[in-house]
Amino acid sequence: MFALRRAFSTAAPAASLKKAGKVICIGRNYADHIAELSSAKPKQPFFFLKPTSSIVLPGEGPCLRPKGIDMHYEVELALIMGKKLQSLKPDDVEGAMDAIEAYAVAIDMTARNAQNEAKKKGLPWSIAKGFDTFLPMSGVIPKSAIRDPHNVELFLEVNGQTKQQGSTNLMIFQIPRVLSDISSVMTLHPGDIVLTGTPAGVGSVVPGDVMRAGVRLEGKEIEEGKIEIPVEESTSLYEFRET
Repeated sequence: MFALRRAFSTAAPAASLKKAGKVICIGRNYADHIAELSSAKPKQPFFFLKPTSSIVLPGEGPCLRPKGIDMHYEVELALIMGKKLQSLKPDDVEGAMDAIEAYAVAIDMTARNAQNEAKKKGLPWSIAKGFDTFLPMSGVIPKSAIRDPHNVELFLEVNGQTKQQGSTNLMIFQIPRVLSDISSVMTLHPGDIVLTGTPAGVGSVVPGDVMRAGVRLEGKEIEEGKIEIPVEESTSLYEFRET
């Protein structure tokens, strides 16, 4: 535990993100995003997993679009866990915040056409979230840089044009409730990553595009939270076909 905390305190700990045991993503946690996808508002948090193999860190290369895939961006605030959590009470705000070691910015890439087909046919949609490079992440943001994770502004630009911009104060389910619901199902361990949802404005990117994302506090961008990543065509054997 001490070694993990020490790693997140150094100047360049981004590589430690790939050692996460799991990446848990909260779905439909911003009302405006729910509306743009014509989805139903959840009565309680729901979540899904992304593989750690989907993480691509600053300077590691492009975000790759698989053949035949309509690839969407979704900017999110990521929580980096520093303590084990199991069955956290939903009103334990202090316990939830104390368990967070640091933050990061993440882009939860989604193969939207694959996801839509899976939903329509009642199939799992792990494939829609799990391709290599489908989780661009920033460096690690020290916990001290974000006093209140419910009051920062997320943004994402494509080719210099703002596509997403929204405050985390618009979350439907705030962080203590999110961590409570997750930890009542699966234990959270130090190093695990929790993505907290995306504001409105999601859309497609294609090879040749450049995504830039980050987080602002009182109008000032947090340096460690910067992401800038080009999109290129994947050379993998995968090609989208109807299931």
